Amino acid sequence: MAATGLFLIIFLLVHLTGNLQLLKDDGGEAFNVYAQFMTSNPLIKTTSYLLYATFLVHIIWAVILSVYNRKARPVGYAHNKASSTWSSRNMGILGTIVLIFLIIHLKNFWYEMHWGGIPTVAYEGESYKDLYAVVDKAFAEWWIVALYVVSMIGLMFHLYHGFQSAFQTLGLNHPKYNALIKGVGTAFAVIVPALFAAIPILMFLERS
Repeated sequence: MAATGLFLIIFLLVHLTGNLQLLKDDGGEAFNVYAQFMTSNPLIKTTSYLLYATFLVHIIWAVILSVYNRKARPVGYAHNKASSTWSSRNMGILGTIVLIFLIIHLKNFWYEMHWGGIPTVAYEGESYKDLYAVVDKAFAEWWIVALYVVSMIGLMFHLYHGFQSAFQTLGLNHPKYNALIKGVGTAFAVIVPALFAAIPILMFLERS
């Protein structure tokens, strides 16, 4: 869980960098070029298979651990709430929210990019799939924007516990730098989901 979680954290940074191209005032050119590169570059395509496997392992292992923990302690500790955070006690719920969002996200954009009937645009004589148009149309719907914002709140709490927990599980915690890990983890858990949520909000407001 810890190893796959840290790998997915790195993926979030890369994905966020690409998604921020949506906010450029260039009619979607930067984002479309980025999207086509990410789906056609051989090295990126190979890495993507590792990413898919990581998602599956992370999800499957989360289910296994949840079942194991429930069997090991069917009745919770009396001091549970005092000794743990809300996010740590609800990682299963938060993970489920993120999983539902991920399925919808993949259907709306990843699937469309690979197999959907997306129109093409040309930049400097080269043809690109216009995924920006698909995203722009989706984020014109208030309920899709709301879904993304709620999901990013779920991701924020999931990361808040998961980031610090991963370092502890791998034995990388130490009194000398635990405060730094907590600070970086908290900042990451807040800033990254907030930026992801800001993209659909700004694109929606821009059309209003």
